[in-house]
Amino acid sequence: MGKRMAMLVVITVLALASCSNDAEVVSENLSKEADSFQVNRRIVFFNGITDTYLMTIEGYCSIEADADDAQLEATCKVGKDKYKKHFLGLSDNVSYFVEQVEGLEVDPYHYQVIFKPEVIVPDIQTRTSGDDGGEDVGDDNVNESGNKEGN
Repeated sequence: MGKRMAMLVVITVLALASCSNDAEVVSENLSKEADSFQVNRRIVFFNGITDTYLMTIEGYCSIEADADDAQLEATCKVGKDKYKKHFLGLSDNVSYFVEQVEGLEVDPYHYQVIFKPEVIVPDIQTRTSGDDGGEDVGDDNVNESGNKEGN
């Protein structure tokens, strides 16, 4: 019975994987790249009644439409480890479009999984019973010969 069950699982996985077409896989991979700040985008907000552009955001941005709050959330990478987040309200006359500025190579035959251990493993700071919570002791206070320097 174990071999039959394993074979059934393999067939089910293969059948489900074959349901996706190339366009769906590429679209999903492009979305993952954009959420990893690898896609250069232009986000334009416009008034549909007056045909007026209200604002443009350009750069490596991840977007999320929040229908509950009637807003678009755009998080953009602006430097090494620096980000800005914008909340833009939408209404019956204000809308937006998002353009991918440059082409990007993604594989239509493979799903992409992005694993970031720093998200899973938290940045843990420890304190011992002897730690008075005062001066931070680190490598900054050690000279070239390995001796601790005083202030």
